[in-house]
Amino acid sequence: MNDNISDKDKKDWQTFVLSKEKIVDKDFKPQIKNHLKVRSLDLHGYTLEQANNTIEQFILKAFEEGVSKLIIVTGKGIHSDVEKDPYVSKDLSILKYSVPEFINNNQNLMKVINDIQDAKIEDGGSGAFYILLKKNKFIK
Repeated sequence: MNDNISDKDKKDWQTFVLSKEKIVDKDFKPQIKNHLKVRSLDLHGYTLEQANNTIEQFILKAFEEGVSKLIIVTGKGIHSDVEKDPYVSKDLSILKYSVPEFINNNQNLMKVINDIQDAKIEDGGSGAFYILLKKNKFIK
């Protein structure tokens, strides 16, 4: 190793030490914290009209509050009264299919929604779904 350090190297070192510039640590991996705000809504027992009104207000309020993910529980329709109506399919529950359709057809709601996905089993499985909301740019 050479013990002789040039005047230019000394000057460069002093300039670096006195500057506010820092060397980037390539080995540092910051912890990415997942701060998803999650809310859920259970629509069991709601009529179709009540469910649609409630879901619309719920989505818009959640968006205003900066919520990222909604869990909507509609149920599977197995306890529904559709069995008594001969003109309604017993295989299709009212809310399970109608609420997502209402959301998809509502342009105001779709403006704040990124995606609608099936729920995991721990969140209700086939009786629930997720709504992933866009980030509200007016929230800090």
